[in-house]
Amino acid sequence: MSSSNSTVPGIGAGFFAVLKRDLLLAWKRPGDVLNPLFFFAVVSTLFPLAVGPDADLLRAIGPGVVWVAALLAALLSLNALFLSDHEDGSLEQLLLSPQPLPLLVLAKSIAHWILSGLPLVVLAPLIALSYDLGSASLLAMPATLLPGTLSLSLLGTAGAALTVGLNRSSALLSLLVLPLAMPVLIFGARSVSLAAGNEAVAAGLYFLSGYCMFALALTPFASAAALRISNE
Repeated sequence: MSSSNSTVPGIGAGFFAVLKRDLLLAWKRPGDVLNPLFFFAVVSTLFPLAVGPDADLLRAIGPGVVWVAALLAALLSLNALFLSDHEDGSLEQLLLSPQPLPLLVLAKSIAHWILSGLPLVVLAPLIALSYDLGSASLLAMPATLLPGTLSLSLLGTAGAALTVGLNRSSALLSLLVLPLAMPVLIFGARSVSLAAGNEAVAAGLYFLSGYCMFALALTPFASAAALRISNE
């Protein structure tokens, strides 16, 4: 009995194995990573062309436009989070794994954020330059998007787990995630707008960080329960 138990990988090994697997699969399918980034860049850069060269108007709408585009770009890749695992049978192996399922789901959430959220954090300040935002806003943009996009990945994982295998799951996933993501969008965009006016943004950052910690504590367990329900 003891020899068989010794062959079971540790919790950390299981977490990093799932994380590494998802990153390697994404490396073989670069289109899945580049499409949301391309969507984010196109949507964000089209608005200045549509509203004209009014600098005051661009500075007013810039934070909201960038945040909405980031939210929609993150939603694009959520539907495929468990889809390939469901189709090739890997999802059943996750459910039967001796490792805690919430931990494995958390690894998939982190992998999704590394592939979709982190590039948005890096790209957003470059996009924000087209809205004539000041240096304070350019610093606030990644500072708010960092916990904001991680929260979206965590919330989206729970929604994807609940809708995996369903018809028209993309529309249902959006309906589930968008209401939960509204506080992140509101506080994120407002914090960047306050930074543009040289006002304090600490309250918004505290809220986004607290919301992220709340999602980090609860969504892995909710996602694991949703996966078990979806596969019954």
